[in-house]
Amino acid sequence: MAAVSNPSSSSENPKIIVERNPSESRLSELNIKCWPKWACPPGKYRLKFDAQETCYLLKGKVKAYSIGSSGLAPALASSLDFVEFAAGDLVIIPKGIRCTWDVSVAIDKYYKFEPSSLSASSSSSS
Repeated sequence: MAAVSNPSSSSENPKIIVERNPSESRLSELNIKCWPKWACPPGKYRLKFDAQETCYLLKGKVKAYSIGSSGLAPALASSLDFVEFAAGDLVIIPKGIRCTWDVSVAIDKYYKFEPSSLSASSSSSS
């Protein structure tokens, strides 16, 4: 069961996908306990994902606001285009997403970047 931040899909505007409370067999299949861990305190963070990230939240609560995905004024777009995820959620963040994470409860998560995306992004210079 996946929830998407916006029901309309477009290749220009990839969306964050949230799978609420995935089964233990799903988590075991992904081998998440072998992934690195990352944590952060509450706050607001502007992020750009140069590779697709899959993460599983052990703790925390986030409201992720897309940046530049609607053509609306940034303040208005932020209030309309967001997705929430929290402890127990499996989240897929597509390559190329720019967003602001509003972390209301400190994050503790397992995460993994897609290897094909990583090699492509590490070979390009900004």
